[in-house]
Amino acid sequence: MTRRTDWDVVVVGLGALGSAAVYWASRRPGVRVLGLEQYELGHSLGASQDVSRIIRLSYHRPDYVRLARRAYATWAEVERESGTRVVLRTGGLDVGPREKDHGVEIDLEAYIDSMRAEGVPFEILDAAEVMRRHPAWHLGDEHVGLFQPDAGLADPSRGNAAHRDLAVAQGATLRDGTRVVGIESRVDGTIGLVLDDGERLAAGRVVLATDSWTNELLEPLGARLPLTITQEQVSWFAPRVDPALFAPSLFPVWIWMHEPSFYGFPTYGHGGPKIGQDVGGREVTNATRTFERDEDAHARVMAFLEAHLPGMAVEPFLTKTCLYTLTPDRDFVVDALPEHPGVHVLLGSAHAYKFASVLGRIIVERALDGVSPSDPELAGFRIDRPILRDPSPRRTFVL
Repeated sequence: MTRRTDWDVVVVGLGALGSAAVYWASRRPGVRVLGLEQYELGHSLGASQDVSRIIRLSYHRPDYVRLARRAYATWAEVERESGTRVVLRTGGLDVGPREKDHGVEIDLEAYIDSMRAEGVPFEILDAAEVMRRHPAWHLGDEHVGLFQPDAGLADPSRGNAAHRDLAVAQGATLRDGTRVVGIESRVDGTIGLVLDDGERLAAGRVVLATDSWTNELLEPLGARLPLTITQEQVSWFAPRVDPALFAPSLFPVWIWMHEPSFYGFPTYGHGGPKIGQDVGGREVTNATRTFERDEDAHARVMAFLEAHLPGMAVEPFLTKTCLYTLTPDRDFVVDALPEHPGVHVLLGSAHAYKFASVLGRIIVERALDGVSPSDPELAGFRIDRPILRDPSPRRTFVL
C-alpha cells in the first residue's frame, strides 16, 4: 500500500535556495507547502552550510546589479520578520591589475561600467590608498582596488534557519531524511513524486533546488544540464600580527580579480579571517567527494597570502570543504522545464548565497503567478539558453 498526499507546492532540497523557496511559498495564504530534504536539515554535504558568504553590488553586468539590489531588500524583509541579522555590511574590495590583462577574462572595467550604469557608489583606489585604509594588504603599483561600501557578508547559518523556521511558523511542512526517487508530469497537469519509502505525492508545482543532485532529479523527466561539480575548500587563520587588522571595520570582504581568483572575509563566526580560491578544486561527483584538504589548492592559497596578506600566512586552524555545481557560463538557472512547465529548476552555480532569498522568492512568483517583478533580470538565467545546449567553451571567472 502507498500513501497519497496532495500539495500546491513541493520544494525538493532544503539548502539555501530551497529553504528560501519554501519560506516564500509559505507566505501565500491558502497554499499548501511541503519541503523535502534527503539528509538532515543543515547538513554539510552540499554547498550552503557555513557562516559567511559575500554579498555585494559590484558585478560585471547590470542585470546582476539590479538583482543584487532586490536581494538586499529581500534579506531585510527576512531579518525584520525573523528578528535575526543575516547581513553584515563591511564594505567590499575588488582588487585587480591596473592595466587590463588580455590573457585573463576578469575585467574590472566591466564592473566599473555596470556600477556606473546602475548608479552604485564606489571608489577607485590605488595600491597605496588600499594599504592605508586596510593595512593587512600588501600590493604593488600594478594593482588597483574598487571599494563599494554596501558590500559585506551574509550568514548562511542564520539565513537558512530563519527561512525554515518562518516557513514552519506559517504552516509549511518540512521533512528531512526523505529522498525523492521518481518524478513525472501527469496528464492532468500535476507533478507526481515518489519517495524512497514508497509514498506518492501529487503537487501542483515542484521546485527543484537540488544543486549537485539536480541531474538525478531531471533524468526521469528526460532532461539534463551540462553541470560540472568540483570540491572546493575555505580556511580560517589566526593572524600572526595584530588581529584587529582583520576586524570587519578594517578588513572588508574582498575578491582578487585575477587568475587564480581568491576571495576572503574579516574575522566573523570563527576566531580569524577566512579565504578560499574560486574554482580551485578538482572535479568530483557526489559519490567521490571527500572532506580532506586538497594540498595543491592549499599551496596556492598560501602563496597568495605570503605575497599579499602576509599576516595571514600561517597554518590554518580550520579548513572546510564544499561542492560547487557549475553551469558552463557560471550563470544561474531560474526557470521551468519547457516540456514540464510544472517543474521549476533553481540552481545557483556556486555564487548564489547572496541572492538566496530573492531567488527563492522569484521562483515562487514564477511558479504561482506566472510572472515576477524580476523578469527583466532573468533572461540570462533561462534553462534553454544556448550555452546549456552547446556548453563549449567553458568560462570559470569569478562573478
